Parts: sequence; structure tokens; C-alpha cells
Amino acid sequence: MRYNARMKSGTRSYKDLVVWQKGIALAKVIYRLTLAFPSAEKFGLVAQMRRAAVSIPSNIAEGQARHTTGEFIQFISHAEGSVAELDTQLIISAELKFCDSATAAPAFELISELRRMLNVLRRTLAARL
Repeated sequence: MRYNARMKSGTRSYKDLVVWQKGIALAKVIYRLTLAFPSAEKFGLVAQMRRAAVSIPSNIAEGQARHTTGEFIQFISHAEGSVAELDTQLIISAELKFCDSATAAPAFELISELRRMLNVLRRTLAARL
């Protein structure tokens, strides 16, 4: 798994989780990407994409802060849902030509990486139950 060694010995903070750090990076990419979207989308697709992007690291943080494995798994599942939502919204944005492939590529890469990382983290935690 691609989170740092503290996870194995007991993570002190969600900020120590590489998956959370990648979520923050994705949120920043999405905020920058959506700056160039049409102003008519400010309260539509832009707002939805930004909420979904912020939701990913937020759910990871909240889940880890609950200090129970079951609740952490539940919040990881919420984060996975937000990743799928954001992926769909980014596909729609690209198909509507609000962004080009090259501009959207870093976001798609982070989405794929986060999807894999969250899946592994959820399965690893579930095995401890």
C-alpha cells in the first residue's frame, strides 16, 4: 500500500496518510482546472466538481478521526463514491469541451490512483474486522 510507514505502527493523523495527501492534490487540480470553465457553469458543474473533490480528503480525514475501523471503512466508501462522481463529472466536462485532454490528464491520473488506493485501504481495514 502506498501510504507511509506510520500507518503500520498506528497513524497519528489523517495528514500522515498519502491517500489523504493525494486527495488534497486532486482538489487543488480541480479548483485550478475549473477556473477556465464557462461562467454559466459556476453554480452547476464547477460547484459540483469542487464539492466532490473536497469531499474526498474530507471523508478520509473524518473517517480516520473517528478512531474505529468500521467507521473509517464507511467514510472511505463515501470517498470512493466522491471519486466516482468526480470522474463522471470530469468526463462530461471533457466531452462538452470545457477542458481538453491534456489539461484534464493530471486529474484523471489522480482519480485513478485514488480509486486504487482507497480500494486497497478499505480492503486492508476490512480484513482487520
